[in-house]
Amino acid sequence: MGRWDVRKRSDDRQAANPLRSTPPAPGARSRGLSALIVAGVLTLSAVGGAQAGHSPAGAGVADGASAPTVHPDRWPAVTWPLAADPAIEARIRALLASMTLEEKVAQTVQADINSITPEDMARYRLGSILAGGNSGPGGKPFATRAEWLRLADDFHRASTAPRDGRPGIPALFGIDAVHGHNNVVGATLYPHNIGLGAARDPALVAKIAAATALELRATGFDWTFAPTLAVPRDERWGRSYEGFSEDPHVVAGYAAGIVEGYQGRAGAPDFLGADKVIATAKHFIGDGGTADGRDQGDARIEEAELRDVHGAGYPPAIAAGVQAVMASFSSWNGDKLHGHRGLLEDVLRGRMGFGGFVVSDWNAHGQLPGCSNDTCPAAVNAGIDMVMAPDSWRGYYENTVKDVRAGRIPMTRLDEAVARILRVKLQAGLFDAPAPSQRPLGRRTDLVGHSDHRALARQAVRASLVLLKNNGRLLPLSPKSRVLVAGDGADDLAKQSGGWTLTWQGTGTRREDFPGATSIWDGLRRRIEAAGGEATLSINGHHAGRRPDVAIVVFGEDPYAEFQGDVRTLAYKPGDDADLALLRRLKAEGIPVVSVFLSGRPLWMNREINASDAFVAAWLPGSEGDGVADVLLRGDDGAIAHDFRGRLSFSWPRTAVQVPLNVGDADYAPQFPFGYGLRYGEHAELPLLSEDAGIAGGLVPHGLYLARGAAATGSRMQLIGADGAEIAVAGATAASADGSIALRSIDHRAQEDARLIEWRGSGRAAFALNTFAANDLTRETNGDVLLMLTLQLREAPTADVWLDVGCGADCAARVRIDADLGALPTHAWLRVGVPLKCLQGAGADMRRIDRPLRIETAGRLALALTRVELGTNPDRTLACTTR
Repeated sequence: MGRWDVRKRSDDRQAANPLRSTPPAPGARSRGLSALIVAGVLTLSAVGGAQAGHSPAGAGVADGASAPTVHPDRWPAVTWPLAADPAIEARIRALLASMTLEEKVAQTVQADINSITPEDMARYRLGSILAGGNSGPGGKPFATRAEWLRLADDFHRASTAPRDGRPGIPALFGIDAVHGHNNVVGATLYPHNIGLGAARDPALVAKIAAATALELRATGFDWTFAPTLAVPRDERWGRSYEGFSEDPHVVAGYAAGIVEGYQGRAGAPDFLGADKVIATAKHFIGDGGTADGRDQGDARIEEAELRDVHGAGYPPAIAAGVQAVMASFSSWNGDKLHGHRGLLEDVLRGRMGFGGFVVSDWNAHGQLPGCSNDTCPAAVNAGIDMVMAPDSWRGYYENTVKDVRAGRIPMTRLDEAVARILRVKLQAGLFDAPAPSQRPLGRRTDLVGHSDHRALARQAVRASLVLLKNNGRLLPLSPKSRVLVAGDGADDLAKQSGGWTLTWQGTGTRREDFPGATSIWDGLRRRIEAAGGEATLSINGHHAGRRPDVAIVVFGEDPYAEFQGDVRTLAYKPGDDADLALLRRLKAEGIPVVSVFLSGRPLWMNREINASDAFVAAWLPGSEGDGVADVLLRGDDGAIAHDFRGRLSFSWPRTAVQVPLNVGDADYAPQFPFGYGLRYGEHAELPLLSEDAGIAGGLVPHGLYLARGAAATGSRMQLIGADGAEIAVAGATAASADGSIALRSIDHRAQEDARLIEWRGSGRAAFALNTFAANDLTRETNGDVLLMLTLQLREAPTADVWLDVGCGADCAARVRIDADLGALPTHAWLRVGVPLKCLQGAGADMRRIDRPLRIETAGRLALALTRVELGTNPDRTLACTTR
């Protein structure tokens, strides 16, 4: 474990009833690990500590202030656990001496499988490939296990085929297996990290990592981009569920075990053996501390807080021998991490002793000043060893060769990066390994979704559930009861699994894409019917016949990933009270209500908690919904089969604007504190909670422009007649004075929740959505996000139709869409998307979009719209036609 010692600490200090909990003493401040060190909880054997003249952790840096100089001597010193192997080092020297410049550069480049073929690999010999969140063999997002293995074989053979009498170098095959082997159909899906953090069980997490490694190996992968060691401090961040806790101690306590689960123990015979994979600690560093919880944002904090809070997980991971570290998209006080040599080299390598290689994130190098996706010497010179250029790899490769020849990247730096990559490959035994299908676990596709792994996942679900309310001791329920199961999450495997599930956003899937999985309804029904009870599924909560004894309502957030999940407040579904109405209706009928809440973060839920007799935070449990039934229901003999074990790893807010909110804050007064979680042996009647959200009106998510046929907050609708006159749309109907275009309300799923726009064919007219402020969509563009229109074609176009976006004065880009629209079925509601990259390529400045949509034609066209937003997984993607 090197020179890093994490001592056990009890979280019982915060496990009191939230209404009786005592906030910290006045003057106390959240100082992350610094506070724990003072308390004698955590020993950092080589931390410089709070030195004279250095601001205390937690003191923020004002906007516009210059970033402080990093001080490596104040960071933890860690002993790398792997001694240099003379045979490996000699082989590295021999390889470097025999490689051409082009071959060296190729080793530092990683491409996505949707943008490279085995034939390309045979020509370029890149060092690595990855399968991104929406990538699959042959472009299929839901490929079979055999297809994944065959693809791995094809790339392995292409990378290792001899050339000029020399054998090739095997390519690494990486993937985001972040809650199980989550991109592969039929794999075991474990609870996301936020749930595992609530379990407080490092040994369980290590077992999950080891089981995931088996499923990865069985399908040809040798590298996972996990674990995430972020410490989310503002749950508005769309990646909060990827973090174990707001408390750095919890994160640090998990880091070594999960790395060893993936890789094996450093120095042991099984280290990086045939049943292990390369692990990646990510994202270095501070991604959980960005201002306002903005993904890819700026952490405006002092160095001590960066070290003590956001750096907590890296020393134990390095001491366990983690082979890769992924740099963060985000910035520290205005400086992008991908270009921060002081942190990547002086701290991570020089002080912390990291001996693996640093990989970049998806085209993140292109965000550095002076860089583009096709060229970025600055990232390499700062310490990035392997550049993830998923769809830009060809241009990046060619320009990097030129950069080295021109001296913009020193040859010594290139050799250093290549040596680091080769060392990991040699330590993993890849040079001597046959094709993936011929390795010890090759073709063991029975390991994918194996019953032992599903049992482990079911155990993890049980351990992660947190009981927030149990008035009248309603839980546990008798399985012999008449149980109504309601809510849109009850029988929805995608919803209970969340983002990073088969697709990047976890959307666009069907029930049949989850073979072997169990929804929460499945688990409840099986247990209740086996005990002689009666279980009824009714998503909307309506019931016929005998009145149910109890209702279990499963609801929560819809799947999201990364910046698509960023929110402005912690209000639950602002503007949409359908779930609350369901709970209140059941309560009004005198039916006891158990709420099972699915979410990737704590949210302000006071109204829903008040409308429930019992309330369970189930997080994102994954594929094994049986685990929920195990805890909610008594055994057949009436005894408690499984008690609640979970404790909050994130503080639960009292209002929707109580952010950031973290244990140890000076004004710490949550609704439910860190460490809270009821057991069946405990009883505390929860009084009615305040239903004041702390905000006036609802705030909509970033990237939503039209919702239920109405302009979202911050947007406005407009008609432009053939005469050029602009008409603001304020009500249910509107029309141009010249009669060229008209708009009226129609019904889609509810009364007047869509707008029908009719072009009359009497001149060029347009419908537009404008925003009051310009929006920077560069991160969405880089992430392959689309402008999504939920629409219905009523009348096909009779002339050319153009869709455009605006980006300020004299800035716009447009694509022609009449052919695609004309091919749509009429009177069918579809989600149709235009890639933002298409609009960027057509000339839009994605940094300042102030008109996200304009549709224009001189012909006849009737088109209904109910929603316009940024998103992924459309039913149809419009062609990028610019003429």
